[in-house]
Amino acid sequence: MAPPAASQRYPSPSQPSGKSEVTDLKSQLRQLAGSRAPGVDDSKRDLFKKVISYMTIGIDVSSVFGEMVMCSATSDIVLKKMCYLYVGNYAKGNPDLSLLTINFLQRDCKDQDPMIRGLALRSLCSLRVPNLVEYLVGPLGSGLKDNNSYVRTIAVTGVLKLYHISASTCIDADFPATLKSLMLHDSDAQVVANCLSALQEIWSLEASHSEEACREKESLLSKPVIYYFLNRIKEFNEWAQCLILELAVKYVPSDSNDIFDIMNLLEDRLQHANGAVVLATVKVFLQLTLSMTDVHQQVYERIKSPLLTLVSSGSPEQSYAILSHLHLLVVRAPFIFASDYKHFYCQYNEPSYVKKLKLEMLTAIANESNTYEIVTELCEYAANVDIAIARESIRAVGKIALQQYDVNAIVDRLLQFLAMEKDYVTAETLVLVKDLLRKYPQWSHDCISVVGGISSKNIQEPKAKSALIWMLGEYAQDMSDAPYVLENLIENWEEEHSAEVRLHLLTAAMKCFFKRPPETQRALGIALAAGMADFHQDVHDRALFYYRVLQYDVHVAERVVSPPKQAVSVFADTQSSEIKDRIFDEFNSLSVIYQKPSYMFTDKEHRGPFEFSDEIGNIPITPEASSDIVPQQFEANDKDLLLSTDEKDDNRGLSTTGSAYTAPSYDNSNISSQMQELAISGPATPATTQQSSFDFDDIFGLGLSTAPAPALTPSPPLLKLNPRAALDPGAFQQKWRQLPISLTQDCSVNPQGIAALTVPQSLIKHMQSHSIHCIASGGQSPNFKFFFFAQKESEPSSNYLTECVINSSSAKAQIKVKADEQSTSQAFATVFETALSEFGMP
Repeated sequence: MAPPAASQRYPSPSQPSGKSEVTDLKSQLRQLAGSRAPGVDDSKRDLFKKVISYMTIGIDVSSVFGEMVMCSATSDIVLKKMCYLYVGNYAKGNPDLSLLTINFLQRDCKDQDPMIRGLALRSLCSLRVPNLVEYLVGPLGSGLKDNNSYVRTIAVTGVLKLYHISASTCIDADFPATLKSLMLHDSDAQVVANCLSALQEIWSLEASHSEEACREKESLLSKPVIYYFLNRIKEFNEWAQCLILELAVKYVPSDSNDIFDIMNLLEDRLQHANGAVVLATVKVFLQLTLSMTDVHQQVYERIKSPLLTLVSSGSPEQSYAILSHLHLLVVRAPFIFASDYKHFYCQYNEPSYVKKLKLEMLTAIANESNTYEIVTELCEYAANVDIAIARESIRAVGKIALQQYDVNAIVDRLLQFLAMEKDYVTAETLVLVKDLLRKYPQWSHDCISVVGGISSKNIQEPKAKSALIWMLGEYAQDMSDAPYVLENLIENWEEEHSAEVRLHLLTAAMKCFFKRPPETQRALGIALAAGMADFHQDVHDRALFYYRVLQYDVHVAERVVSPPKQAVSVFADTQSSEIKDRIFDEFNSLSVIYQKPSYMFTDKEHRGPFEFSDEIGNIPITPEASSDIVPQQFEANDKDLLLSTDEKDDNRGLSTTGSAYTAPSYDNSNISSQMQELAISGPATPATTQQSSFDFDDIFGLGLSTAPAPALTPSPPLLKLNPRAALDPGAFQQKWRQLPISLTQDCSVNPQGIAALTVPQSLIKHMQSHSIHCIASGGQSPNFKFFFFAQKESEPSSNYLTECVINSSSAKAQIKVKADEQSTSQAFATVFETALSEFGMP
């Protein structure tokens, strides 16, 4: 059935069909404005509801502003509320119309009904029109002295609004002093709390340019003020109690008696039903006793019970927040919570984020006395229907084993997981078995006997496959079919998409070759050839390195790739102790939930790119985008990274396919006798370099192309830049948004440059000496970001814009270049990299 024509459709009862209906509303409101007939307030209510309804759905009803103001002359508080809502919505955008509201709002501020006085004062302060500031001072002064606490509460908040509209007017009217007097003497707790909140904000903003404000701000932390608030804390609501407790955290007690007095005053706050109050109280206790070790430990014992109660009595969101803080405490003092491990067992109806956090806590509190019970519980979770939780539980079992608690039983449990025949269980277990073998090599016999029965075809996850390959290479002498499993994996090199797996294949093949050369030489040859032809730079470089070090000396290669096993004593922690202490200092904040200090998610350099660079850091990696990536072509000198000058001349050449670089091809001939000869020979002498190189390639079934070297083309002259280039930030911003990225390159920064990069200015001055100028910079160690520009000396209109991100911990830099003349982008990048490489050099 076709929909009715537009002319036949019925209008929505809550939406006007056109301007005529707004006009009708206007005329009806005007008729009722001066009427005093019985029932007129009910009629006004109906019209006011229509106006508010239209305003809510985004229809402009500002044309009835005057009529709404005229109709507000009534004692009906419902009409007053709707009128104030309407006025507050349109006053800021229509300053001229706001003048119409001043008289009736000031009149209502003197009404006999305190509710109307408060509503009118709130609406008056919410106009936020700078031209009307003079009309706020009088009503606010009267409101602060009002007999009704509700009006005083509204007035205090109004003073803060006035400060944000006109700070000078607020200070000149001496409102902060009035608020301080109210804070210390008012009988209503809500008024006192509002005064404290307003004064903290006002004095914090004024402290930057007023010594008096600094002194007043410090006076809030004086002993009389703190004790005044703490003695009255039971009168305040939860929000105000948290405000007072945050203030108490900043107080510096004079002696230990002062500390105990405060804790006695707040003792009952630990039993509060509100989690925010309990956490704020816990923070006060912890901060006060940091310098008293014995008392600090007793505080942990005291706060444990209230926090555990809140975990089990609140919503999942509250439980997660409390658990996050408990987790922080557990990491700092695990022995205190060791006997309460059952509180952290997972419940079937808990969300996965709560379960995951509980698993982390079980791992942290495991010790000799409770390991068996905890591991038994964790093993039950391995069969959980939630795959993510099952994975986390297996990892938790492994982490406990790495802590050297009940290793024998845990290894048996892990090996039993391999019999569950679930892909994700097998994958996680293999990763953990690898870590266990790195720390406990004595368990290799038991583990390898089980792992050897796992088919590599059933392992699809890269980390698990890498772990299995590592064991095949590390324990090749104990696994009879290790060379043949590796050979099968290497023959399917092209089907392996993970670079991590390919890297492990190269290393495992090398290790297996040193233990069982005859069975592995063919597989190693295939792996080296495929690795050197790999498009991934790390795989290519590792294969080339192995190729050259084998060519140099097999014994040296064995000492490099397969040295004697040494047990790993400690695995690196994911967070430094400094970061953990910083999070502890920010207890009862989002830092604990995110498990990172606040600067990591609030500072601009940690949060994201510069504001004028929209696309930086925000380029999505999608299948469509990845399809446009051009495979990297290896240049002729890539293969010669470890060659001497003579070898480079001998081996330089082009392949028959026209590629600039061709990996050695391989065949399947039997060359065990030649391998034996190679194994006992030393490093090749220069006189026999070419012949020994060919013999080496024959041993592994590799064949190098011997085509003549191509004629060398002269390198183009370096780009000359204008030393006096100039570009204003606005033009830079516009060009950066308009121009496409010409090229993106990674490069290394020399150690001297990293040492000199203590502040961004040092690099800025260095690059300016190379006619490359900085327009914006930011960040702090280890991440620095710079935006540079340069101009061609011969063509000042030809600009080069560059983003340079430097990580000082890895000594790496990434540069992105945008250019008006894209054909010269590579030349400019060369100049830029040359200048960067000289940074810090004498």
